[in-house]
Amino acid sequence: MFDQPPVVRVDRHPEATLPSGEWPATVPAVAQLLEEGLTLDNGVTFLVGENGSGKSTIVEAVAVAFGLSPEGGSTQARHSTRPSESPLAGALRLQRGLGSPRWGFFLRAETMHGWYTFLEDHAGPRDPRFHEMSHGESFLAVLRTRFDSAGFYCLDEPEAALSFSATLGLIGALDDVVRAGGQVLCATHSPVLAAMPGATILEVGDWGLRRTTWDELELVQHWKAYLETPGRYLRHVVEP
Repeated sequence: MFDQPPVVRVDRHPEATLPSGEWPATVPAVAQLLEEGLTLDNGVTFLVGENGSGKSTIVEAVAVAFGLSPEGGSTQARHSTRPSESPLAGALRLQRGLGSPRWGFFLRAETMHGWYTFLEDHAGPRDPRFHEMSHGESFLAVLRTRFDSAGFYCLDEPEAALSFSATLGLIGALDDVVRAGGQVLCATHSPVLAAMPGATILEVGDWGLRRTTWDELELVQHWKAYLETPGRYLRHVVEP
């Protein structure tokens, strides 16, 4: 077990050239990160918020600043198809934990198929043929083969490919990572995933970033209300 996590803190780089009036610095959560910085706890930190709130942009930038490919994979993966990442990573400086692991992995739902293709040419003995699996099965295979050691794990909406039961399996995999001394930064829309015991939750929105609890999340409150009376929501989007 390591005394410090792989990433202790994220701050604006003193030589950053990202103007405050240009995207993504115009996103409140990103602006707050650049102005105040962010201390990352041990274990799992969830960024939870609506589309466009900046949570995925932050996770991607921290992953790239750590040395991971913006299209996903481990610290050794350097595949690229169509660069689309924001310039935020170049404006960040990470404070690394003394003696902590330098290995990491970025699990990104929207680019994983490109990483699978990369692996076909660089497959190891433990790698299955990801392209021959369903989207959810391939994600579960990644969990089994990559989430097995201490390191820095960044995840961007991993629940997109997973069923309810598979999402519970992901929580178990993240718990294994934490027990091994690893650290996780995850953007999610999933109230199931965000309920992981012991996790730090940062709600992302027009206010920027704020620490909260699972019960206080707007996401959780909306899901509870919807499951209780879905008609209250559907009448605004479905014509009678």
